[in-house]
Amino acid sequence: MKTLLLLAVFTAFAFAQPGPADAEQNDLNDALSQTNNSPLEFIRALESHLAKYPKSAKTAELERALAKAALDNSDDRRLVIYGERVVERNPDDVVVVEGLVRALLSRDPSKEFAAKALKQARHYEKLVAGLRTEKAPGRVSEATWQDGVERGVGNALRFQARASGILEQYGDAIALAEKSFATYPNADSAREAGKWLAKTGRREEAIRRFADAFTIPDARSTDAERANDRFWLGELHRQLHQGSETGLGDAILQAYDRNTALVEERRSSFARKDPNVRAAKIHDFTLGGLGGEKIALSSFKGKTLVLDFWATWCGPCRVQHPLYEKVKERFKDQPDVVFLAISTDEERERVAPFLKENNWKHRVYFEDGLSRNLQISSIPTTIVVGRNGEIVSRLNGFLPDRFVEMLSERIDESLKQP
Repeated sequence: MKTLLLLAVFTAFAFAQPGPADAEQNDLNDALSQTNNSPLEFIRALESHLAKYPKSAKTAELERALAKAALDNSDDRRLVIYGERVVERNPDDVVVVEGLVRALLSRDPSKEFAAKALKQARHYEKLVAGLRTEKAPGRVSEATWQDGVERGVGNALRFQARASGILEQYGDAIALAEKSFATYPNADSAREAGKWLAKTGRREEAIRRFADAFTIPDARSTDAERANDRFWLGELHRQLHQGSETGLGDAILQAYDRNTALVEERRSSFARKDPNVRAAKIHDFTLGGLGGEKIALSSFKGKTLVLDFWATWCGPCRVQHPLYEKVKERFKDQPDVVFLAISTDEERERVAPFLKENNWKHRVYFEDGLSRNLQISSIPTTIVVGRNGEIVSRLNGFLPDRFVEMLSERIDESLKQP
């Protein structure tokens, strides 16, 4: 819904420029104002507008908005219609390309749709693979970025496998599904391989892959999907063993051990690159400092931790800074109170010059995924963490006249807790 509302705002803004199309602009804004934030009404409003203004100068923007709205609303029919138009204009729109492939392959696609999906899935693979050399954007860690890229490539290969199978290119379907699993091991890719292996009569190999799908740790795999995996495991095993399931349990246990080790090794490899990959709680995080040093928040267990989330471009953060210094001065003789300044800057190279220019003397650390974990949506934000690692207080923004007293009170409250 949030994405949809942003699209509506964008569309209205696109038409908010003065010019000869003022009547069209007014019509669109009026239609959007009557949607009541309903995704379906939003789509109907744009479609009605395009029907009324078939030669609109903003057709491309409107159709992309419709494609994104269809994606948000899981409307495969419209996603195919508008997605194809968007991709024809901009083949490298990776979000729409992926959505279009999924829509083309949904339910029981025709060979015509499968052929289109195969072409787009190959292109999608190239787009995502090209991101391997790109720097992780914003607050996303390099390990998380690379994990996402590999997942995208794995999905692209799985899409190609499905399309190839529908086109009766079974050898290609099996090879692509196996490559998908090797790239990003998950239940979907194992399931895809199992389906086409079973289709071609390779039951032993199909059992192995359905066992992988059934046992591999994968939060995206539903109970219904695992139940279907179990059905095919039993069906295929009985076909090979005169109606008996004897020995199937051993195959499942072997798959469980195999896949647990596989996923654990993958997680460990990412943890070596990024210590916060597995971080779930505040004390799990390790933050990098301006000089490359690392600080483990677990070292502050038993203490009150005051986290100041700020950025160089944040004007209110500059106003708040001397107030923070006053609070720190109040607690300077209390070793159980620790203040950490945490930069949320996406362009980290700006931080050191900023500190020097403004004569800020304190140490600064980077958020390294902590702000996402704590759902920091605006800055400045101050979070007081108790001795046990739980949040005691969250101050979004600040009141200049009250900040010193408010934060001091929150810290005092934390110190009273066990």
